Amino acid sequence: MTADRVQAFLDDMRGHRPEHFAIVSRVREVVLQSGASISEEVKYGGILFSSRVGFCGVFPYAAHVTLEFSEGATLPDPHGMLQGQGKLRRHIKLLSVSDIGDLYVADYVALARQTADA
Repeated sequence: MTADRVQAFLDDMRGHRPEHFAIVSRVREVVLQSGASISEEVKYGGILFSSRVGFCGVFPYAAHVTLEFSEGATLPDPHGMLQGQGKLRRHIKLLSVSDIGDLYVADYVALARQTADA
């Protein structure tokens, strides 16, 4: 059921926001490749990812896509890419598929995953 909802979410985005679809799809691949036993669900207008606990989510907005980290305030920020000032969450704003590599998304996903699994 959850896989069907994720696919429906992606299909809808592909038809209405192809530029966001490309970013969200690639981020999703990066997250799912970060380790075994990752689950995903559509919630809050995006896709949330969990291993033992939730660790990140990808959310399309009007002008960009964000990769949100649930416990981002506790993550190391070796590349200085995390944005936000809240008590818990941090995010990376993505404007294009190339930002995924340029902004070290895979590194931050790995850090978030390790923190969630600790």
